[in-house]
Amino acid sequence: MKLSRVLFLFIIYNLAAQQKPIETVYFDFDKYNLTESQSKVVNNFIKSIDTAKVESIQIYGYCDDRGTDDYNFRLSHDRVNTIQNLLVSSGFKESKIVILEGKGRVVVRPDTVENLYETRLRNRRVDLIVVKRNSFGKDIYSSFKDKLKVGDKIYLESILFDMGSARLTHNSKRELDKIALTLLKQKNIQFEIRGHVCCTPEIYSDGIDKDTKERRLSWNRAKNVFNYLSSKKVSKNRMRYQGCGNKFPLRMGDNYDRRVEFLITKI
Repeated sequence: MKLSRVLFLFIIYNLAAQQKPIETVYFDFDKYNLTESQSKVVNNFIKSIDTAKVESIQIYGYCDDRGTDDYNFRLSHDRVNTIQNLLVSSGFKESKIVILEGKGRVVVRPDTVENLYETRLRNRRVDLIVVKRNSFGKDIYSSFKDKLKVGDKIYLESILFDMGSARLTHNSKRELDKIALTLLKQKNIQFEIRGHVCCTPEIYSDGIDKDTKERRLSWNRAKNVFNYLSSKKVSKNRMRYQGCGNKFPLRMGDNYDRRVEFLITKI
């Protein structure tokens, strides 16, 4: 029993460390509409941030462990949409909201939790995560800016992958559509697409792609981006791809390490 409790607390601690929410909004049981006090939390959040320094925002919704998976996925999505609508109606640019994801219910074992009521209350929430401009380190950028140079890296936080997957999400495709238009205008740029993974033991150089069952997950992520840009008329002669495995973590949480980057090789 004690071991189970320790493991549960360890998991919760690590999830919190990975997500690093700037603000959290808690919902009433089985509700996705906001009360006046809950709306005030969101409005204060908007007032507290300098939108000129914000590259993007990610919104993740959760539910407690009661109810079916399907029902809670819908409820968590509804909660996310409620927050998005309030942000937009308050003047926040919709284009900066790059990830909207309902995570469904947070499963707990009631017999391992000391305060089940409090735990469930904290799981009925939406986390808002802000990514600031150029917050990824020296020579790592968050957009295809005008004055790039050879060696610069471009990391786009909306091009992320699910655990063990190389499939492009809807948000990733939407972002790649924008990148393709930019690249078609800036025909001088050549680049390498680098895929990354998280959570892989150090004894392995790469993760396993759950679709192909091969330990080439980072390669497959980069290849899928390569193929998608090619389908949008970006010349294959301008780009190449490779998998980097888990060699280059951003140390911002596992979500950010399930990514691709663009390394500028020629201008």
